[in-house]
Amino acid sequence: MTVILDISRLISRLRYSTPSGVDRVEMAYARGLLARYGPDGENTLAFAAVHPTGRYGRVPHKAALAYLDELERRWANEADAPRQRALASVLPRLAALLPTGRGVGSGKGAVYVQASPHHLTNAAKVHRILVRERARFLCLVHDLIPIEFPEYARPSGAALHRRRMETVASACATSGGAAVVNSAATGRALQPWLAPGTPIHVALLGTETLPPVAAEPSERPYFVCLGTIEPRKNHLILLNLWRHLAATLPQERIPRLIVIGRRGWENEQVFDMLERCPALVGHVEELGGCPDVRLSALLRGARALVMPSFAEGYGMPVAEALSVGTPVICSDLPALREVGGAAPDYLDPLDGPGWKAAVLDHAEGGPLHADQMARLPRWHNPSWSEHMAIVAGAIACLQGQRAWAGRRGIGRSAAG
Repeated sequence: MTVILDISRLISRLRYSTPSGVDRVEMAYARGLLARYGPDGENTLAFAAVHPTGRYGRVPHKAALAYLDELERRWANEADAPRQRALASVLPRLAALLPTGRGVGSGKGAVYVQASPHHLTNAAKVHRILVRERARFLCLVHDLIPIEFPEYARPSGAALHRRRMETVASACATSGGAAVVNSAATGRALQPWLAPGTPIHVALLGTETLPPVAAEPSERPYFVCLGTIEPRKNHLILLNLWRHLAATLPQERIPRLIVIGRRGWENEQVFDMLERCPALVGHVEELGGCPDVRLSALLRGARALVMPSFAEGYGMPVAEALSVGTPVICSDLPALREVGGAAPDYLDPLDGPGWKAAVLDHAEGGPLHADQMARLPRWHNPSWSEHMAIVAGAIACLQGQRAWAGRRGIGRSAAG
């Protein structure tokens, strides 16, 4: 039996020094499937990709493993690397990762696993791949936010994401495939797109294990906001709150805010405030890139993670903060409640007075902070082993080895 993992997304990120959330998920799939389907197991894991040159094929196993190791070292340790490496510097690695036709279509009971939206806008290419590989399709869908909330996407974002979902639906239907979703909320949004009876397996994403380092020291309490700086993340309410705190509180009572994440799109007002608002100087710090060691130290030392998003498909920062014992103040969204359970303090993303009260309470160790610290030990930390067990069950189901139902399914998963 053959399990084929598409690593197109990771190869496309060859020049980048820090990962996105989708990058980390595809890496977790690579490591998780390697652990379950090594060359000596009943199933064999093969790597495949649509290369930046446009060529599809199997990626040489040794080259793929070396690249995965390099990426993990880069993500963990590179604090001062440029956001993008020079193209000339990565050409040897790009050549080593060039796919070949060797092994394509030779697997028995093949399942083609895709954990990112890479090239899903090209339905014809996806169908050609599945026909060549004689494989069933198993795709992880992260969210449908650009379709549900087009105002938070790039101008073309909704149309592009519709094409991706149409590809997922048609690939599942024609190959007898299935979908994995990162939350029940995402599953409910996806269900109308799929043909009746298409299995949907709900598997919460595993929490990224952060390095066990000491908390970053700070003379003043501080909060961390983690994620791409884009409209749906609602950074504006935080920046306006901090401007208000700077204008109304004594200097020694103003907590700091550390905004961690790359700049996205359509967010000029937030960028202008970060760059030109005098009241935020000394109180708000922006970190465009942050290696895992520094991120771990910052999260461990923060009074709380703040996440006032308007929409989320999952909420990895919530899990990362709670996993190191840091409280969370976040929007009251179904996907965030799936991740955080009873632990966080949940607020309406537009409740300015509520956010002010919660931030000041946590900054000064008030009752909200004390109550959440008491709840934290009861929080269940989603693991990648749990996620990959559900994925393995979905693969076995598609291979016809046994009937299986997702532990957290939308209704009951059925064999494709």
